[in-house]
Amino acid sequence: MSLAMRPSRQTDYSLFPSDCPIVIDNGAFNCRVGWAGETDPRFTFRNVIQKPKHKATGESVSIIGDLDPGLMKYFDYTRAPLRSPFDSNVVYQFETMEYILDYAFERIGVEGPKVDHPILITECVCNPVHSRSKMAELLFETYGIPSVAYGVDAAFSYKHNQKLGICDNDGLVVCSGFTTSHVIPILHGEPVFEASCRTNIGGYHVTDYMKQLLSLQYPYHVSSFAWEKVEHLKMEHCYIALDYASESQLFQKGAKETDEKVRYWQLPYRPPPVEEEPSEEELARKAAIKEKQGQRLREMAAAKRSSRITEFENELQGLEFLLQQLENVEDHEIPFFLSETGYVSKQEIESAVARVTQSLRKAKGEPVEVEEKTESPSSEKYPLINIPDHMLTPEQLKQKKRQIFIKTTSEGKLRAKQKKQEEELERERQNQQDEEKRLENPELYLEQLRAKQRELAQRVEQRKKLKTNGTRGNGTPVLSGNVGRGERLNAAQKERMRLLTTAAFDRGKGEDTFGIKDEDWQLYKLMSRDNDDNDEGPNEDEAELARVTAKLQEIDPTFVTLVEPSPPATGNGSETPHFRPLTAEDYRITLGIERFRCPEILFQPHIVGIDQAGLDEMVGISMRRLKPELLSHGENLCNSVLLTGGNCLFPGINERILTGIQKIRPFGSSIRVCRASDPLLDAWHGASMIAASPSFSEQVFSRQDYMEKGEEWLRKYQIRYTI
Repeated sequence: MSLAMRPSRQTDYSLFPSDCPIVIDNGAFNCRVGWAGETDPRFTFRNVIQKPKHKATGESVSIIGDLDPGLMKYFDYTRAPLRSPFDSNVVYQFETMEYILDYAFERIGVEGPKVDHPILITECVCNPVHSRSKMAELLFETYGIPSVAYGVDAAFSYKHNQKLGICDNDGLVVCSGFTTSHVIPILHGEPVFEASCRTNIGGYHVTDYMKQLLSLQYPYHVSSFAWEKVEHLKMEHCYIALDYASESQLFQKGAKETDEKVRYWQLPYRPPPVEEEPSEEELARKAAIKEKQGQRLREMAAAKRSSRITEFENELQGLEFLLQQLENVEDHEIPFFLSETGYVSKQEIESAVARVTQSLRKAKGEPVEVEEKTESPSSEKYPLINIPDHMLTPEQLKQKKRQIFIKTTSEGKLRAKQKKQEEELERERQNQQDEEKRLENPELYLEQLRAKQRELAQRVEQRKKLKTNGTRGNGTPVLSGNVGRGERLNAAQKERMRLLTTAAFDRGKGEDTFGIKDEDWQLYKLMSRDNDDNDEGPNEDEAELARVTAKLQEIDPTFVTLVEPSPPATGNGSETPHFRPLTAEDYRITLGIERFRCPEILFQPHIVGIDQAGLDEMVGISMRRLKPELLSHGENLCNSVLLTGGNCLFPGINERILTGIQKIRPFGSSIRVCRASDPLLDAWHGASMIAASPSFSEQVFSRQDYMEKGEEWLRKYQIRYTI
């Protein structure tokens, strides 16, 4: 696999002697590589790997470090997640680690598979011996290095700042990194790892929490909150509050002091184009085009009408010719003649002639003669209904049942049609009255309509809650959803359950005699759901709410529905509510309480659901873990508290940790909190300083030592930080 996006390769690799160590600060966020004794690392890159595919060839490539936007047009990154060799701050994916070390050694100028320089690589506090052994195996077996040494990055940072005079020989180092935070006591220049303290909270969790808050607050701009962008916002705008509760109350009350602390991030916004009024020439041109289109449509309609008239005339001539032939046919040959034409009787042909004649008149635009249909009495249409059953034959009984069914169905359809016409007339009358009220006083009418809409919405919402929770026996609504099934049932449903229980109880007593009596079969009718008074369909309030909402949307463009109305009883759904167009204000992201709430999880991890100690509390825990013979140095430890790591760049963290330590230390104790000269690079600076010392060659172990002594010797191995 090919590598992409490589920084400039070093060309002076051959100028360094073979005993000059290569220093690798292997952090969970960044990896820094350089030569021992130099002031700065040669290059720094993200400690991640990504394997996207080429859009044209489909070939997979390995991209180490930061993403180059220039490569996005060539590679598909949508299905290539970032992979890190770390779990928290422990290396566990050594296949990924091998890719990163290949990249580091190739960039520093190594030619060939073998690296003939000692390696000093950093690791986490109390690194598991399995991870340390696998790292040694990778370095010795794959790269053939002569020797390797391990050291803790926080201790290297403390030693570098001790050389600069920032901290003392005894003290505490508070290191808050990408995924974890540590507190390590330093006594006589050496770290006491037995008393160290760790919390699984770091800069990654701060960024992720900020990304969640912004996504919830601005759901329409989730795609804009990329992880890298939120990381930039965090480092640029976040700070540590000295008193989190007081700072939160200021923002909650909306005090004037908060205006100076609010920051804004304006997303790209393009206003909608303003439509200019068309000129007279443009209007004339559009009118000419419209007239031309209208003329074309009229010609098409005329051609279609002419075609229809021709079809009807041909069909009418055919039917008339058929009637003329039918008159010359003998009576006994009429059924055979009609079977060939597709008609049943002469009356059917005459009816078809009348129908085609009416259609032809309508197509020509002539007045259509409407024949008045006189409804024949039911006694003529259904002659068997009023005749007793004992006077009819079995065949006539079947005909009577059929006539009863047809009569009932037709009467039901007629009643439904009349009811629908009455509802339409009533709706038109109500709309006419509303229109008169609106023209008389538009403002009053709009206010009354809004009040009515709110009242109906509350009534419908209350009805839905009662449906869900039910009512008690005295009619009191159940406000809590945690109720029994009996409290959620209405009266009809309770009666149905009682009948079912009674029937089951009676049948279980002895012999099953259900059905002997005619009264038993009435139980099915009583248990039918048709008797349930609680109709699940939309009621009058919901239909009226839909009508009022549609009216408001029609006359008030700024109206937005808060409660979605149910469709009316007529089946016509309500229109989509109108929403105001987005403005530049909607594309402005406000960073207020998020500025200090997100980094607050470093001191209160329970905010994000992690039940561990904060940075200030970790200091007290670490001091209590010191052995009794070392407790005498406790006073000197707090006199030199060094803050290092990327999270120590937050403004206000020194004062916050100082205040936290004062709460756990005796009154009048000497406490001094200082920040590292460079919290990001001091670990590499300290490692470079120790690797360049003459005694460093005595603290490394070689491939031969690893093969002879094995993992047990690695378990006891510890570099000396005192030069």
